[in-house]
Amino acid sequence: MPRDRNGMFHQHTLPDYKQHTDLLEDMVIKLYSKGVTTREIANLIEKMYGSHYSPAQVSNISKQMIPKVEAYHKRKLGDKFFCVYLDTTYIPLRRETFEREAVYIAIGIKPNGHKEVIDYCIAPSENIEVWTALLQNMKSRGLKQVELFLSDGVVGMKAALAKTYPQAHFQRCLVHVMRNICAKVRVDDREAIMNEFKQIHQQANKAAAVDVLHAFYAKWNKSYNRVIRNLKDIEPDLLVFITILSRSGLQFTLPT
Repeated sequence: MPRDRNGMFHQHTLPDYKQHTDLLEDMVIKLYSKGVTTREIANLIEKMYGSHYSPAQVSNISKQMIPKVEAYHKRKLGDKFFCVYLDTTYIPLRRETFEREAVYIAIGIKPNGHKEVIDYCIAPSENIEVWTALLQNMKSRGLKQVELFLSDGVVGMKAALAKTYPQAHFQRCLVHVMRNICAKVRVDDREAIMNEFKQIHQQANKAAAVDVLHAFYAKWNKSYNRVIRNLKDIEPDLLVFITILSRSGLQFTLPT
């Protein structure tokens, strides 16, 4: 993932990410109630959102924000998002033994490019039952239409989406796909493979992207047959967004 070490990059495809203070404070309460230390919460918030909270601030927020938590999770949602990104991150918890639990988060992007954290929840591990409950809750609170969902390869996700949002399309998260590829190829080949893989998603239309993808298969199949075989298995979910964007006329950049 490219890094802007000098802080000079300003993206123009989407507007700047709006700071959701109430959401962050709600997350502080939820994490604290699960046994996460104030220092760990402060570090997590800064890592995920770039917002700095000291451990002392986290402690104060945890005392003040409790009444707002339920209101946030029950708030009415907008009826339409162009794209919803579903992801899970693991956090360490303060218990008798060291444990980690999963934070499920749904981030929506509207047709005008505005981003909104739709909802989140915490569970011991990632499983499709929790995702299904979160999706059903989103729909019951007013989110009726989503053009495109992005997620990793958690088993059962497409089936869960088909039940709750049958008209929506599904795209594999490219960040997760590239991480999986990197974990299975030699270090010396990683840079070349990643650069070539990214070219697939820079094509103007699906036909061109398919040509580049198949050339990628042909070049690397001999060295990494299992990697290429796995990519072929998920190929229908790799290029969905190109078709959606070309049809909608929107400018949108997937996470890479």
